[in-house]
Amino acid sequence: MARMATMVLCAVVTCMVVVAPHAEASMSCGLVARNLAQCAPYLTGEGNAPTAGCCNGVRALNEAANTTPDRQTACNCLQSAYSSDSTGINPSNAANLASECGVDVPYQISPNTDCSKVH
Repeated sequence: MARMATMVLCAVVTCMVVVAPHAEASMSCGLVARNLAQCAPYLTGEGNAPTAGCCNGVRALNEAANTTPDRQTACNCLQSAYSSDSTGINPSNAANLASECGVDVPYQISPNTDCSKVH
């Protein structure tokens, strides 16, 4: 379980190099990773529901992503996590994460989301 959480965080953090230089945003993949770290068990299917700490991180991340560039950067960070085969993210759990936490995210968390269209 700890190994899987570490792999998820490593995949998200690696996108910092890819996304950060191209975006004019205060959001970073490091911030996304920190806020979603406690969500790793739920995202990988090891937990039945997100924990309170996970949901607090989802809320904080949603509040921090208050501009279009920030939301696009967060989306790209999540896409980078999806693109790593070693993460084991459960697509259904990822898609349901925000609603499970009672947070309204203005785009679907999915490997098929076009982050350039997130506003």
